Amino acid sequence: MKIEYLGHSCFKLTESTGTSVVCDPYDPSVGYDMPEVSADAVTVSHHHYDHDNVKAVGGNPAVIDGECSYDLPGVEINAIKSFHDGTRGKKRGDNLIFKFRMDGIDICHLGDLGEACSSELIDVLLPVNVLLIPVGGNYTIDAEMAKEYVDRIMPDVVIPMHYREKGCALDIDKVDKFTDLFDEEYVEELEERELELMRSDLNGETKVVVFGGRR
Repeated sequence: MKIEYLGHSCFKLTESTGTSVVCDPYDPSVGYDMPEVSADAVTVSHHHYDHDNVKAVGGNPAVIDGECSYDLPGVEINAIKSFHDGTRGKKRGDNLIFKFRMDGIDICHLGDLGEACSSELIDVLLPVNVLLIPVGGNYTIDAEMAKEYVDRIMPDVVIPMHYREKGCALDIDKVDKFTDLFDEEYVEELEERELELMRSDLNGETKVVVFGGRR
């Protein structure tokens, strides 16, 4: 499978036979434009402008924006309700976490998760091989809370998202605040913005992968 980082909290996930999903497309108010992209499905964690710009995704994709289970050729998708804040949604509402299974790999996109780490939520999410996690704080969990989720979930690959990149108009932290919580040997900074993974690449040791680009 291939993971492409399109900026902010947006990724394109592509299964080996070509089935693809775009997660949380954003509009230019974020501070930069979405790349041109098409997909078979779009997932929306919540309806805020920086996560639900579905019209930016070509290919007439199915839009998944509610709790459900959904199957595409070679891809299983499950949407799990959570909260966008630490007050059970009273401040910012609900958030959908999406679990994907592609090529034998379990991927979890946490959306704009804002609630504290709990055993109940962790039990629902497991197992996770690849964790796409917000780290910028203010509107989501911050770096320290994201580290707690990583420690509890113990994924093979952690990919931070929803952090301040060059041009970002949002008041959120840079990714370094998160990566500094890990020993250097467990952090890999890529020049490119995509990663190909096979099940055989996963060895049970957690690695943080930061994509290149606007930083």
